[in-house]
Amino acid sequence: MKHFDEIYEIAADNYGLITAAQAKDVGVVGAELNRYVAAGWLRKLGHGVYKITRYAPTEYDAYAEAVMQVGKDACLYGEAVLAMHGLALVNPAKITVATARRKRRRLPGWIEVVTLKEPVKVVSDMGIPSQSVAEAIRTCKGRIMPERLSNAVEDARSKGLLTTAEYNELKGEFHVSENAE
Repeated sequence: MKHFDEIYEIAADNYGLITAAQAKDVGVVGAELNRYVAAGWLRKLGHGVYKITRYAPTEYDAYAEAVMQVGKDACLYGEAVLAMHGLALVNPAKITVATARRKRRRLPGWIEVVTLKEPVKVVSDMGIPSQSVAEAIRTCKGRIMPERLSNAVEDARSKGLLTTAEYNELKGEFHVSENAE
């Protein structure tokens, strides 16, 4: 039970999720993880990714799960970042996750993986590795209506998701009106 308590502590701080590598770091090997799955304490989500079964869900769970399923160098990207923050009225059918590595594992259909040639600056947003909001807005240029992106700049600033410098740069790029401040 001691091992499961350690797993629970890690998962509770990570949207109910734990990887096999994290479990191994606290001394839990694969056979023990399989026992916890069989007992109904954990649910296997994908290759090396587990979720504790007694966990109160949050609105960010799907984003955390998508990033964790893609791998350790992955981050939320583009529309997924905007959707997580309720910006630009986006509600994508799939959560977009970016990675610099080639995708090798089979993933659920609701996760879209983008392989990047150049790395993006990754920030921890709500404890989830993400592209910065400013860069996500830029990434969505040409894919989301300009008016929505302009509103996203205003909304992101009012929610404290942009620095003054980022806001001033985006304000010019997306033609945010002066009275919006």
